Amino acid sequence: MSSQPATTINRRVGVRWIVAAAAILILLGAMVLDTKVVIIGSAEDARKAAFSPEEYGKSEFPKVQSAVEQRAVNAATLASAIAKDKAAAEKEYGVPANVGTEFSVKFTGVVGEGKSGIYAVKVDDVPSTLVIRVQTGPAINGTDLRDATGSITFGQFTNQIEYQNAGSALNNEMKKQVLSAIDNTKLTGKAISVIGVFKLINPKGWLVTPVKLSVQ
Repeated sequence: MSSQPATTINRRVGVRWIVAAAAILILLGAMVLDTKVVIIGSAEDARKAAFSPEEYGKSEFPKVQSAVEQRAVNAATLASAIAKDKAAAEKEYGVPANVGTEFSVKFTGVVGEGKSGIYAVKVDDVPSTLVIRVQTGPAINGTDLRDATGSITFGQFTNQIEYQNAGSALNNEMKKQVLSAIDNTKLTGKAISVIGVFKLINPKGWLVTPVKLSVQ
């Protein structure tokens, strides 16, 4: 039985090494393409860091507060616009949300009876059929502050839990900065000025989350 020439064997070994090396290079290339580079200090890097609701509330509430103030429409003007043409009012004054439309509003009125920190406020020049209520705590319901500007979106967060926590964080920071100096057990009968936001679900009932509230 004759043996293969050494040159033939060496050639086959060489080919195998070339094939193996090529396969390794292809694998490494695929790994590089699948690897996302995150620059330290970039927005993407910030998203990867552990989410702190407290820090988020501190940094973002002033931005929300400022945006709501700038967008706020007099309650009488807004009520008239919604009654006349809801769709047009939403387009002109509103910010689309997951359910309903967010409106920024401002008004001065006299506080009526309340329950669980939610007070009805009698505001001049709005229809008598419209009930305007204001949340004063201790519980602040909803995500109106998160959704008020349209600039805070789900894609900015890792998951639904963080997105929900962002809404709670803004509510909590608002309580610290806006409501902490107010005795909400003694508001009935007093005049208050409010700048806030509400989600239009029932045109005859606004539940306003304030970003500013002062007692006259």
